[in-house]
Amino acid sequence: MNPPRVALITGASGGLGRALVTELLAQGWHVAAGFYRENVHAESEFLRPLPLDVTSRDAVQAAVAQVLTRWSRVDLLINNAGLTADHLSWQLTDDEWQRVLDVNLKGAFLCAQAVLRPMLKQRSGHILNISSFSGRTGNSGQANYAAAKAGLLGLTTSLAKEVGTRNVRVNAILPGVLPTPMTARLTPEQLAAFAAANALGRLNDLAEVARFTAFLATTQNISGQVFQLDSRIARWT
Repeated sequence: MNPPRVALITGASGGLGRALVTELLAQGWHVAAGFYRENVHAESEFLRPLPLDVTSRDAVQAAVAQVLTRWSRVDLLINNAGLTADHLSWQLTDDEWQRVLDVNLKGAFLCAQAVLRPMLKQRSGHILNISSFSGRTGNSGQANYAAAKAGLLGLTTSLAKEVGTRNVRVNAILPGVLPTPMTARLTPEQLAAFAAANALGRLNDLAEVARFTAFLATTQNISGQVFQLDSRIARWT
């Protein structure tokens, strides 16, 4: 009998996090759902909610240890935890700058570092980093967020080069603007402008991003790549 496929998802109580948990469970994964403040998932044989502050090395290591204790392996990490603190750059406080980088970038690194030990031992595993279009192009009022998400793209390719010979894959996903608590503050006019920036004239949805992510998680020969999941078109610079 094949061992269960085990995934750890950070930020699992947010909009995309919930969709990812639902999709992976539907496809037969065992899922550890990391949450920061609020747990929205009921524990079951296949689902383990875990309190997880991704900015704390001790908390991250404890969460991964719980996953290994329960299921003896970890096959997939989805670094989905994220937040914004949007202001024009000269209005950003030190705390707003640092907090966004800590959650979006440092947290992803700490989680990747923690799961790489068992993945390298298994000689298999996949890390998926949820980045952002802002990390490619920048965005007015999001210097901290864009810097963190750009850093996440650099982390993705660097890790992919480091661990590829041990059969561990590392990729990044740019999900696009989605209906989540993070975008709830956007006005209808702002959402319409984002939609108009897409060649298809519409935004992506949570279910499609979750389906693509679950598919990518199962691939064996893709690493060091960035996948943009909407229809905005921009050159890499």
